[in-house]
Amino acid sequence: MRIIGLTGGIASGKSTVSAILRNEGAYIIDTDQIAHDITLPQEPAWREIVEKFGKEILSSDGTIDRRKLGQIVFNDKKKRIILEQITHPRIRSKVIQEIEEANLKAYSVVVLDVPLLFEVGWNEMADEIWVVYVDEQTQLSRLIARNNLSRQEAMDRIAAQKSLADKVRLADVVIDNNCSVESTQAQVIAALYQAKTEGHDS
Repeated sequence: MRIIGLTGGIASGKSTVSAILRNEGAYIIDTDQIAHDITLPQEPAWREIVEKFGKEILSSDGTIDRRKLGQIVFNDKKKRIILEQITHPRIRSKVIQEIEEANLKAYSVVVLDVPLLFEVGWNEMADEIWVVYVDEQTQLSRLIARNNLSRQEAMDRIAAQKSLADKVRLADVVIDNNCSVESTQAQVIAALYQAKTEGHDS
C-alpha cells in the first residue's frame, strides 16, 4: 500500500485533485471532513471549543460558525494554537484508524488529504508528498470568490499557512493547477500510475 500526502495552499485546487484520485480508485482520507465531523454539536471537541471560545461562535442551530471562528484564530496565533490542540490529536487518531481500515480493504493507494500537512508534521506518515500549485494571484482570487472574503481576510488566511513555494520545494510531485481541469487530470493520472508502480516495487 502506497500512502500519498496531498496538500497545497488554501484555494489551490486540492479538492479537485482529491476528487480525481477518488475517481481513479484511491482511498481518500479527508481531514477537513474529519475536522467537521468531530466538531458537530455535543461532540467532545465541540464542547471544548465552545468552552474556550464562547457561544458567540455558534450558529442558530448550534453548529460552529466556521467563519466566525476563523476570524478569531486567523488573527490570533495563541488562539489558533488552542484550537489546534483541541482538534489535531483527534483528527490524527481518526487518520490512523482510516489507514488501518484501507489496509484491511487492500487498497493499493491511500491519500491523506491534509491542508496543513507540513505545518502539523503529518508528512512523516506518507510515502510521498504531492503539492497542488497555483500562482499567488490565482490563489488569492479563488479564495476571495470561494469564501466571500475581503482581500485582507484572504491574505491573512494565506499568510497563516506555510507558503506554497516552500511546500513545492518539499514535494515529491507537484501538480500545476493553473491551467485547465483536463491538464490537471492528466498530471494526476500520470503521477498516480507512477505511485502505484513504486508501491508494487517496494
